[in-house]
Amino acid sequence: MQRGLKNRHLQLIAIGGAIGTGLFLGSGKLISVSGPAIIFVYMVIGFFVFFIMRALGELLLSNLNYHTFGDIAKDMLGPWAGFFVSWNYWFSWVIACVADIIAITAYVQWFNPEIPSWLPALITAGVLLILNLQPVKYFGETEFWFAILKIVAILSLIAVGLVLVLTGFTSPEGTQASFANLWEHGGMFPMGASGFVLGFQMGIFSFIGVEMVGTAAAETENPRKTLPKAINSIVLRILIFYVGALAIIMSVTPWNQIEADKSPFVTTLALAGFGLAAAAIQLVVLTSAASSANGGLYSGTRMLFGLSKDGHAPKSFSLTDSRGVPRRSVFFTSVFLFAAIPLLFAGDGVVAAFTFVSSMCATMILFTWGSIVVSYIVYRKRFPERHASSGFKMPLSRIMPWGVLVFFAFIAGTLLYGEDTRPPFLATPLWFLLLAVLWQLRKRKLLREGRPLTAAIALPDSQD
Repeated sequence: MQRGLKNRHLQLIAIGGAIGTGLFLGSGKLISVSGPAIIFVYMVIGFFVFFIMRALGELLLSNLNYHTFGDIAKDMLGPWAGFFVSWNYWFSWVIACVADIIAITAYVQWFNPEIPSWLPALITAGVLLILNLQPVKYFGETEFWFAILKIVAILSLIAVGLVLVLTGFTSPEGTQASFANLWEHGGMFPMGASGFVLGFQMGIFSFIGVEMVGTAAAETENPRKTLPKAINSIVLRILIFYVGALAIIMSVTPWNQIEADKSPFVTTLALAGFGLAAAAIQLVVLTSAASSANGGLYSGTRMLFGLSKDGHAPKSFSLTDSRGVPRRSVFFTSVFLFAAIPLLFAGDGVVAAFTFVSSMCATMILFTWGSIVVSYIVYRKRFPERHASSGFKMPLSRIMPWGVLVFFAFIAGTLLYGEDTRPPFLATPLWFLLLAVLWQLRKRKLLREGRPLTAAIALPDSQD
């Protein structure tokens, strides 16, 4: 819990958070559902994500004593909100980390099916534990190189695809690479409004983790300088890595020829005659999943640390070693990562169950993002002087927070609309009901012991 991250670390964490495994793995299915319209889906989601991040950036810089979303929520909305937001974010990353570990196991077995499934899961969980027991600068260094790998892979694909399009490459099936493939096979919206809407409920998964830059900012040198740079570049990164990559893929291979269960990154590079394309992309996807799990464990332990400081989790979780690492929070969160191992032996039914739980994770992240936006609305009303003096104001700050909330309502509607996502979306309220019960129990305990319902947030330096 020290400011050990440098500018380059935060910039690459921002990029890594904006490039999820969903881009590498899920883009084939997304294209099969929405066709070229998925380009517009990503543009719309990216547009609103930018405003969410600008709201988060202004909130964090309005008081550098905020370390997590939970700090912001409890200060603006009340102690109960800090409890709900922090535990919800912690749990959503535990789920995501376990999913990533199981995915890594599948990627490793792609290279050698004879490898026992428990071995890569055990090794991954152990390595993640060791990485997160190191000072934060080592976490930043690890994420820096993970992000570099993802960036190189995507830029390589875009470069190869451009060459294929500009040279008029023709596939063995007789299909010529051309930008016209984007609109010559049923138009830009071949699946109609239904396909466009379904693209949102699946596309939102790809952006889980973009808010991680907000957690990392608390441990970054000179956040007033580095955080605005990281947030402002999000739109450009989305245009390049999502819109650019998928536009190139569908120009090389018409959308209706892309297989839903295969990575279009692999097939596009294979078309170009790269014999090692599949292996190279599998390695990139493996490191992408490892990066996601590493960042998730980092975010989860920092949330647990904050919960302990607030009296919302056992006191021991806020203890740090001489290097500033909250070791007990790391160990406790890591215990759940090893839960991936027995899940691997539970049979094929686990795959369906895991899809269910992962969809719940997407619903939970909407709650986290929603808490940021609602906190911002309260912040503008309660502290107009802070907003007026801010050097990093959210654009259109009077209307866009409400626009973002309307967008979230739309996403909730799409989650209800999709057959795969409807059951987990409807089950998620049970998690919040459990949180409500746990909050009442914790609240009564704190009152009984004469302790405050949450730790106080110090005023900004200018108001001390």
